[in-house]
Amino acid sequence: MKISKRLQNLPDQFFSSLVEKVGKKVAEGHDVINLGQGNPDQPTPKHIVQAMKTASENPMNHKYSLFRGKRELKQAAADFYAREYNVTIDPDTEVAILFGTKTGLVELPMCLMDPGDVMLLPDPGYPDYLSGAVLGEVQFETMPLIDENNFLPDFSKIPPEIAEKAELMYLNYPNNPTGAVATADFFEETVAFAKENNVTIAHDFAYGGIGFDGKKPISFLETPGAKEVGIELYTLSKTYNMAGWRVGFAVGNKEVVEAINLLQDHMYVSLFPGIQDAAIEALIGNQTCVTELNARYESRRNAFISACDKIGWKTVAPAGSFFAWMPVPEQFTSSEFADYLLNEVSVAVADGSGFGKFGEGYVRVGLLMDEERLEEAVTRISKLHLFDKVPQN
Repeated sequence: MKISKRLQNLPDQFFSSLVEKVGKKVAEGHDVINLGQGNPDQPTPKHIVQAMKTASENPMNHKYSLFRGKRELKQAAADFYAREYNVTIDPDTEVAILFGTKTGLVELPMCLMDPGDVMLLPDPGYPDYLSGAVLGEVQFETMPLIDENNFLPDFSKIPPEIAEKAELMYLNYPNNPTGAVATADFFEETVAFAKENNVTIAHDFAYGGIGFDGKKPISFLETPGAKEVGIELYTLSKTYNMAGWRVGFAVGNKEVVEAINLLQDHMYVSLFPGIQDAAIEALIGNQTCVTELNARYESRRNAFISACDKIGWKTVAPAGSFFAWMPVPEQFTSSEFADYLLNEVSVAVADGSGFGKFGEGYVRVGLLMDEERLEEAVTRISKLHLFDKVPQN
């Protein structure tokens, strides 16, 4: 029995190869320190779990939910944006409930584009952006994210003929995989570019709750005119350690929100109401857990970057997210270096080229274990003497 060309054209799942390699190494009896993952390691806060337990016992939550989700959750999302970013959101027209933001990102090309239309994707970027392009049967052009431009796309280098064709652009700050953050000036440039070229912006704000050095990541919707040109997608996976709960939302432009809701009307009957009740508690309940989690990630970042600095593995400390974007020694490709670390010292990292052409020369490190384990990984790597300084004559 045949499968559709649409499915045949899907890219290989990037992380499945890493999982397979790590699993094989573990099966051989090695103590692998897995820094290649992006799965939060802490449990969901207790008050959120308790809200779910209570909601699960309510018989009203055992029925089909409203197609477009509970209004209470949409109001909670609006209240969250008002509290955190001073952004006004209409819960009735400017919020779409998502089965995790991955779903929204993959759906969006089908919502807004026709086959053959062009979208703009960051390179390096989250691999599943490509899945949305394939399933939507659209074309894509990439925007290089390079160190010299603080891992922000340079809109002036997008060819005019591409800018004119583009219908949709994905951005993601704090950025996966680079850990870079956006500035207010950059988002103002984004709005201007979008208006000039009639491009819809989708800002993936998955790591919006994780910022360091006393600087809170900014929302795209804080920018004047942002709601006129796009949306922002926010997941509870990272901010509240709810990755397995699969709940998020899109907020912003009401026409885009309606398009998402319309597609989802035909695909789902919304999320289990108990999960929605837990998400409400997360968004409007006690936020101490968010402050504590952010401090935990900052402590891990500091420990890891300090340990790397001591062995000569230099990089710019990430300003947000729970990833570090580490340069590869010149004698290796990204893939070779990732395999070398796993085979020689049982440390797993994510091959940067898996995130795009401009990810070559880097590996992504997830700061998703305690400081001692992160430091042990660096100690193991130091024994390979890859970053020792060459004595000067």
